[in-house]
Amino acid sequence: MNKPVNMAVTIAGVAFKNPVIAASGAFGFGREYDAFYDISKLGGISVKGLTLAPRKGNPPPRVAETPAGMLNSVGLQNPGAAHFVEEELPWLLKRDIVVIANIAGNTIAEYCEMARILSDTGTHMVELNISCPNVKEGGVAFGVEPRTVEKVTRAVRDRCTKPLIVKLSPNVKSIADTAKAAQAGGADAVSLINTLTGMRIDITTRRPVLRNNVGGLSGPAVLPVAVRMVYEVRKAVDLPIIGMGGVSRGADAAELIIAGADAVAVGTACFSDPFAPVRIIDELRQYAESQGICRIGELSGSVRPY
Repeated sequence: MNKPVNMAVTIAGVAFKNPVIAASGAFGFGREYDAFYDISKLGGISVKGLTLAPRKGNPPPRVAETPAGMLNSVGLQNPGAAHFVEEELPWLLKRDIVVIANIAGNTIAEYCEMARILSDTGTHMVELNISCPNVKEGGVAFGVEPRTVEKVTRAVRDRCTKPLIVKLSPNVKSIADTAKAAQAGGADAVSLINTLTGMRIDITTRRPVLRNNVGGLSGPAVLPVAVRMVYEVRKAVDLPIIGMGGVSRGADAAELIIAGADAVAVGTACFSDPFAPVRIIDELRQYAESQGICRIGELSGSVRPY
């Protein structure tokens, strides 16, 4: 009989009881899901993307189903960083779970101010969402050009005392180059991938299905892209990697880990199955046991290319 698998992982010095994290944007602040099960069963939670001031988000319709996935243009609706610190974080810190604060901004100054605020709290890690438009430089997303990735990462690193994760956009020329830029800027870890830019049109009205015209594509359809990009980033940098994008089964999580991830995040799957993250933990453990693996970390980067 095989010994129980040690599911614990450590990312940038932070200990997770298992490698499954609730992805930002799909899990809110955890309260709704805690009504279904004890969220402390998860390794961590990356909370809904925070901005310095509260945001109402984009007008509807802002979510639409697609084959094997969904499009969203929610627009970072959130109650603001101060509300999170005062109302949501105390509740989360009573749970045995790693709390990752996902931050978004339209200027480097906004990112830095949030990093400063969160550094004075019990938040365990900060995740830098660089898919936001840089209003100071023509509205192009921070995460598109390696030069900008390094610049914003370095600025936030100087003001953040927490381990810093940089969330990489897949909408780039080279994911390896942006990962290298994040590492050069002082990132402690990277997470990938964020959503792919997509669009659908209602052929009856000939209007886009989203009010914002385009949105972020997530769900099972993007898994092969995520696997490829995690594989490329693992070869490019020696930072810990949180892989995400289309994880709905334990096999998907295993695939990302084998490609090079140290942990995985589950997002869109939570909408159709609130229990998806805890189910994936069990399925991943069962897979590791079937492979005779003693420690889940042994799987990371174990891909055998032809």
